[in-house]
Amino acid sequence: MPTESLDLVIRGGTVVTASGQFGADVAVRNGKIAMLGAGLPRGAREIAAEGRYVLPGGVDTHCHIEQISGAGLMNADTFETATRSAAFGGTTTVVSFAAQHPGKRIRDVVADYAVLADRGALIDYAFHMIVADISGENLTHDIPALIADDHRSIKIFTTYDKVRLDDPSILSVLDAARAGGALVCFHAENDGLIRHATARLLAEGKTAPRYHALSHPRAAEIEALERMCRFSEFTGQPIMLFHVSTREGAEIVRAARTRGARVSAETCPHYLFMTADVLDQPGNQAAAFMCSPPQRTPDDQAALWQALARGDLQIVTSDHAPYRMDATGKFAHGTDAPFNRIANGMPGLEVRLPLMFNAMVSEGRLGIEKFVELTSTAPADIFGLAGKGRIAPGADADIAIWDPGKRVTFGVNDLHDNTGYNPFAGHSVTGWPETVLSRGEVVIGNGKLCGSPGRGQRVRMAVSQAMRPARGSEGAALGTK
Repeated sequence: MPTESLDLVIRGGTVVTASGQFGADVAVRNGKIAMLGAGLPRGAREIAAEGRYVLPGGVDTHCHIEQISGAGLMNADTFETATRSAAFGGTTTVVSFAAQHPGKRIRDVVADYAVLADRGALIDYAFHMIVADISGENLTHDIPALIADDHRSIKIFTTYDKVRLDDPSILSVLDAARAGGALVCFHAENDGLIRHATARLLAEGKTAPRYHALSHPRAAEIEALERMCRFSEFTGQPIMLFHVSTREGAEIVRAARTRGARVSAETCPHYLFMTADVLDQPGNQAAAFMCSPPQRTPDDQAALWQALARGDLQIVTSDHAPYRMDATGKFAHGTDAPFNRIANGMPGLEVRLPLMFNAMVSEGRLGIEKFVELTSTAPADIFGLAGKGRIAPGADADIAIWDPGKRVTFGVNDLHDNTGYNPFAGHSVTGWPETVLSRGEVVIGNGKLCGSPGRGQRVRMAVSQAMRPARGSEGAALGTK
């Protein structure tokens, strides 16, 4: 093979996939992996990777970027700042949300977010459609048309004013997704339980951010997860359950999958590495750690790790939801606002992979192959992101070269997003992505940004195995004679 036919060769590293690891050079041509093997011909550019792991770039399928919340609050990150942060953390593909609000056409919403991503994204991206209004032509025309255009993921909230859908509407969306070939994802918490708990806390004068966790009781997650699993079984429509936080939630997912339900599920680093004690902060500082569902207990953490090991939970995402600790974000309603008037969410794109690498590889919990599976290969496979999440000939050359011995202690404000704080400040990790490639182009080189805003491309979602509906479901039979 002529030397000039290879654009890049990563030489001498240990390549890791979800099924194994081996020493090999990696050759790149035209943005794709061309060959793996020993002693490959020289490329136009060479990267030495001796003593390093050569991993597929991370795939983060739960990111809120340049998004207006249901309360009308813009989050802190643009596509430029969010994807810059993702790349510094070893992630090369993100799936963010195109968030519909009532009264909006979902086709217009997706088009507007596409403009923002096209202008700012440094790495590749796709969208989940947040569906909050199925009136007019949204359900009958827009959703089927968008699915046909390979926007094959829909997000539904079962709680929160302005964005939640009622049960009949949820079932209608599940039917539409089943007909078109898509996955329906859920923020599943019981709205009535949250409202009841919140009202009682406020009436008792318990308004500080530390009371946020009590306002989202574990029963709210348990009930809604179970209900959505039953909806999936009734319709035969595959679903993805976002941010499972409790032992009971993981058990519900396991039971549903054992019954044959087409259910996938995820958890997030803040449930694996934080507990509700993180909200025990003076003044309003707990606002920095508010998320929904909230952090839980050490017992829940142990159950989530066990569920990841057994395959009951298939992926780990960041749920990156950045709001600054000022009047533009968390304190838009004042620094003394009650907990229910404080934006929920934390930055997570940049810390997700280092936290998981440290726990799974450096500390030996589940191992490096499982790390690749949970953070890259499985999310790409579930959401039909062809060419992503693996190192193999023909795949996109999305690669992160990790120094397994580099030790980093997170600082108070050391992330490359626009949030202004790091919720894991003071936490030390061993293992760091020092060089990151997106489609064969170095976007992070030796810890410095090399990529440019707007170079990211939309990834079309193919119909994945996780999207294929179950046969013979009770609800699907309603339309047959």
